[in-house]
Amino acid sequence: MNTALIFAGGTGARMNSNAKPKQFLRIHEKPVLVYTLEHFESHEEIDNICIVCLAGWITELKRMLKLYEITKVKWIVKGGSTSQESVFNGLSAIYADDTNPKETVVLIHDGVRPLIDGELITKCINCVKEHGSAITTAPISETIININNNAAIETIENVKERSIHKFARAPQCFFLEDIFAVHKKSRENGINGIIDSATLMHQDGHSLFAVNGPEKNIKITTSIDYYIFKALLNAEEDAQVFGI
Repeated sequence: MNTALIFAGGTGARMNSNAKPKQFLRIHEKPVLVYTLEHFESHEEIDNICIVCLAGWITELKRMLKLYEITKVKWIVKGGSTSQESVFNGLSAIYADDTNPKETVVLIHDGVRPLIDGELITKCINCVKEHGSAITTAPISETIININNNAAIETIENVKERSIHKFARAPQCFFLEDIFAVHKKSRENGINGIIDSATLMHQDGHSLFAVNGPEKNIKITTSIDYYIFKALLNAEEDAQVFGI
């Protein structure tokens, strides 16, 4: 069993959009979240989908799923106070219905990261089955610095060989039994602010394996990201129409 856990619980504070959370913003008359869901909906190895959603937007989400014929969604779960809690809520719903968590692969993905593709999903599933985890990565192409509260540069990271340093992105994928146990343990220990599951798994001593993802696999966090995504969609549309 392969399950996609889609986190769509963010409020979009950095988008400067007071009307809608960023995952519900429309591009070419289609919500960003739907673009993301369609990759998992159309992938033959994905059996079902769990969406963690803002409580006040669940009715709108259900309407969208019907309109765009997204049929694999089995669970819609209310988000929590943090992203870690929201992912745990989703994992709990999946775990409660699963009969073989040792074999079920869970792909944890951001609802506002719509530029993945079927090849990446396949590579992630295969990597989990072989190694027990799959963390989508992207190459580092800039110098990394650390600053203090006054914006003064304190250190410059000594990245001698950029090819071995990566940005961690999503999907982040694990066997259900492993990732649920680590999230549950963290909650019991009062840990509720870790930003991603890869960090939780690493801190718990699990080995993690990287899967190279497409460089365009950005997370739509700011207004600039929104327009980058729109431009990429326009470019793909032009390529189909004009053969360029």
